[in-house]
Amino acid sequence: TEEPKPETLHDASDLALPPEMPILIDFHALKDILGPPMYELEVSVRLNQPGVAIGLAWTPLGGEIMFVEASRMDGEGQLTLTGQLGDVMKESAHLAISWLRSNAKRYQLTNASGSFDLLDNTDIHLHFPAGAVTKDGPSAGVTIVTCLASLFSGRLVRSDVAMTGEITLRGLVLPVGGIKDKVLAVHRAGLKSVIIPERNEKDLEEIPANVRQDLNFVMASTLDDVLNSAFDGGFSTQARLNHLNSKL
Repeated sequence: TEEPKPETLHDASDLALPPEMPILIDFHALKDILGPPMYELEVSVRLNQPGVAIGLAWTPLGGEIMFVEASRMDGEGQLTLTGQLGDVMKESAHLAISWLRSNAKRYQLTNASGSFDLLDNTDIHLHFPAGAVTKDGPSAGVTIVTCLASLFSGRLVRSDVAMTGEITLRGLVLPVGGIKDKVLAVHRAGLKSVIIPERNEKDLEEIPANVRQDLNFVMASTLDDVLNSAFDGGFSTQARLNHLNSKL
């Protein structure tokens, strides 16, 4: 007698579900299919005290938002930088400090003892979280200035705004790379506004229309532009305050 032949599937359609049975993929199935999430939403409540601002970084995996934190303490005018920073990023921090010191009186920024010399008997610590990741490049300049302006003014930076841009000693904002990926990171994080260098405006053409519609873009050519957009109500200079007072 002949042995029975094993059953075989001659067509992939034998495995298909009936057309009237929809395939449902829930959150748990999606995680199994795609793996763990590549991006995590940052929590805006981290900006609940002065001395914190949101910057933007570019990585081979795309853009990311990046928090910059600052604190001050009694000391001898030392600047401490932590967070695995490269030389260019360290130079940006020193540029930011120099610009703020030279404009402290104009913006009415003082240290803990009320002096316009921000480093007088004062040490500053700047930290860039995710310390295991090396960070470099000039694009955090505007974020460092904003973070320190928040620290010395005691004012909170807006929690819905991120920024990127290189700075100069004269307070200009220079163009940077990776704008498309950085803007996508802002949108992904649920923020509402992004400050970018004015000379990067042309790069917005690469960003999907739905993303552009959801965000408010601030084109900055100077650090005055950045600070006025990063704080609710703007960031007045002494000259402007005197002008307003003279109107009262």
